[in-house]
Amino acid sequence: MDNQPKKKMGFNIVKNDPMAGHKGYGAGVLTLDNISPVIIDVEAGDAVVDVGAMHARSAVEKGIKFLPDKDKVPNGKPYWLVWVTIEATVDGPLYAGVTACEMTVDREIRRGYKSLPEHVNKMDKSLKRHIMVDHMDERSKKILATFLQNHNREIWDRSSDKLKQDLQVS
Repeated sequence: MDNQPKKKMGFNIVKNDPMAGHKGYGAGVLTLDNISPVIIDVEAGDAVVDVGAMHARSAVEKGIKFLPDKDKVPNGKPYWLVWVTIEATVDGPLYAGVTACEMTVDREIRRGYKSLPEHVNKMDKSLKRHIMVDHMDERSKKILATFLQNHNREIWDRSSDKLKQDLQVS
């Protein structure tokens, strides 16, 4: 087996118009081509793109039974699932929709907390170009801001002032 570290998965590539050549059929339909799930490990202080989260199969979620009651997972390790939508503009791509969902995982008991309806609704809000990160804790905001800046500074620079303000980054 190859002992080289696994290549980190980047954001989904911004494609050309996904409706091109369809002559109006499906116009206005939202596409998942430009959305990527970012998992923030609050305790470790890092963030990674994990496309498995699109189907609740991220590395963090695998092997965990999720419960809708946070109190039933009192020792859960905190995570955030952040839906990041990149939009192609005339000036270049930017982070157009960024929404965050809370999640906790207790590997020892193989249980976790998350609200599946919240995760689905926040994904939808991200696709619709909403910025919803102000409810995150300060440490997580800093991790996310650093991750987005380091991923691609030009995309970050073109992004909205609301995103930068909500993540408290000047």
